[in-house]
Parts: sequence; structure tokens; C-alpha cells
Amino acid sequence: MRAVAWHGKRDVRVDDVPDPTIQEPTDALVRITSTAICGSDLHLYEVMGPFMGEGDILGHEPMGIVEEVGSEVTNCKVGDRVVMPFQISCGHCWYCNQGLNTQCETTQVREEGMGAALFGYTKLYGEVPGGQAEFLRVPQANNTTTVVPEGPDDERFLYLSDVLPTAWQAVEYAAVPDGGTLVVLGLGPIGDMSCRIAMHKGQRVIGVDMVPERLQRVSGRGAEVVNFDQVENLGDTIREMTDGRGPDAVVDAVGMEAHGSTAAHAAHTVIGMLPDKIAEKMMQTAGVDKLSALYAAIDIVRRGGTISLSGVYGGEADPLPMLTIFDKQIQLRMGQANVKRWVPEIMPLLTDEDPLGVDDFATHRLPLEEAPEAYKTFQEKADGAIKIVLKP
Repeated sequence: MRAVAWHGKRDVRVDDVPDPTIQEPTDALVRITSTAICGSDLHLYEVMGPFMGEGDILGHEPMGIVEEVGSEVTNCKVGDRVVMPFQISCGHCWYCNQGLNTQCETTQVREEGMGAALFGYTKLYGEVPGGQAEFLRVPQANNTTTVVPEGPDDERFLYLSDVLPTAWQAVEYAAVPDGGTLVVLGLGPIGDMSCRIAMHKGQRVIGVDMVPERLQRVSGRGAEVVNFDQVENLGDTIREMTDGRGPDAVVDAVGMEAHGSTAAHAAHTVIGMLPDKIAEKMMQTAGVDKLSALYAAIDIVRRGGTISLSGVYGGEADPLPMLTIFDKQIQLRMGQANVKRWVPEIMPLLTDEDPLGVDDFATHRLPLEEAPEAYKTFQEKADGAIKIVLKP
């Protein structure tokens, strides 16, 4: 089959690779009909090389048609149209029963000290072949599939794999009170969808970014926006918009892709030149994340407010302004989205009325063969690229 494979920093290719097969009675085999590029994939494209193996198949936002199932699979059958969540979870362990699928005890990558295995995402999360391919082996298929109706185009349901539940959890974790205000930092796919969900819930939303196309998309749906490049002090600007106090909550949808940290950028560059074994340790323990978005969130949020982190951070030793966090009584909530926990709440919104605008959410739809150029375009924020869907 054809699949998008990692070959090095900024080097992804569409390769011929062996077709996947059923390996366990809990597996399913799915023919992929649509698969998206996630902002998290750019971490692999740019800075996470030490944790990748050459030829690793990328992608964790796929959907398609079930072609074959193992003997213990009962929740989907051959011919079903399914979406796969980005994490692999059993649905019956203690953590899954708590709605914490990202901590699934059945698929935890214990040798790396990490949570549930993910599709297409480094050896830290199991190095499981991903969904930017013609076919995908789906472990734990009874829970790692969501059957969706026939009829509407794929994009009505594709974002149940990641974007919708990640944004939904970000807004839920923000815990904005009735009539309150939410600031969303970063208006890429997750930030954009977080704005849509918060507005659907009746919240006042202020979106912050520096890319004109992203600001325009969000303002066009009714949010207030601030261009980070055009204000002298973001915190002061936001406080002026919120009675001098700041918003009730901030969603950081940027993570370590944040601009503004020259030292961190230099550290990432240096790490990319080191042998993998040394680079792995530095990435995990040296604290080289770009924290400017998180620092901004701490400054912006009102006293007693909440910061919800959906952007990915990787290091362990980053200095946090603990005195300010403590003094302002800020609540921090974070973590990868527990996809299956939120699907029942989201599914009723994927109706003909399409209140969240999923049908036109993608900015680019390309054949799988054009994945290398698609990654480059997305990484450079060129051609108005916000969400790219690949068609195998």
C-alpha cells in the first residue's frame, strides 16, 4: 500500500509499504477514505526526530470502511463506516471507565513511562503505524472505532478523530461560567474549533493569533479577535477588553509551537543535530519548550480563573512562574483529549444544520501522494493552510 512515512526533519515521503494485517483477535482492518494532517504532526516534522524511526507511518486523524475484523470484535463489522480516535484504548479498564482513555491501562506504553498508545506518533507512544495510508490496522477495535452514518461526506465526521474532541475538552476544562469570557491563544485547527464550540455554548470569545487568514476565519463566525503582532502588550489589551480583570479562562491552543522564544528555538535546532540517544534525554528533561503562550495565558487570565492547555508541551524542566500561579489562584487543566469520553456529546451537533461548520472546516483537500508538499505548506502557514485533508 501507499503511506506517508517519516524519513527525517522536514522529510516525509509517500512510500510503498507492506499492507497491514489482523494480528490480534481485537484488531480491525480499515480502508482509509480520508485522513487529516494535525498540528501535532508538525512536531514530528520539525523537532521530534529523536523519537522517530525512519519509515514510521504518520497520521492520527483517519476514517474509512471496515474491511476485516478479528474474532473478538463486536462493536463494528465489515462494511461499517468508522472514525478512529487518535489514541488506542480498550474501553473496559479502570481508566477507560473513568473517561480517561488517554491513560488506558491496556495500551499504556509502560517502557517509556507514558499513557495510552497513539496512532502514528513516536516511540514514546508505541510507534504504532498511523492512518495517513491506504489501510490501517486498528488495535482494540471495539473501542478504537466510532461507527458513523452513511450519507454525508467524510468531513462531517472526520474531525471526531481529534479536532472536535480536543477542542471540546479544551472548552470543558476551561470551565467558563455562564455569561463569561474565554480567550483562545492560537487559531489553528484546535483554537479555531475551540472558538466555535465556546460560541455555540454562548460564551464571549476573544481569539488571538498573528496570521491574517486565521483571524479572519474566526472573526467571520462572530468572535472578537486580537492580532498579536499589532498590540504592544497582549495582557494589557485583553484586560482593557474585560473590565480590567482579564477573562474567566484562557485556552492555550499553541503549545511548544509558540513564537517568541529565541533560546528555545536555538535549543531545538541544536538538539536536532545531536545523536538520537542524547537528544531524546535533552528533549525529555532539559526543558526546551517554547513557553511564551503559556506565560501569556498566566498573565492574561483573571485572578481565580482557569487555564486549559490543549497545545502540546514536551519537556520536564521548564521554569514556571509558580509565585504568580499561586498568588492568582489559577487553575491549570491539561492533557490529551479523551476522545471517546466526548463523542456522545458532540455527535448530536453533526447534523444537517452543521452548527460547528465542519463541512467547510478544511482549507485544503489533496491526494495522499501530495502529502510532502502539504506538510511543507502547513508548516510554513502558506496558502491560507489551516486544515489539510488527504484522500488515499
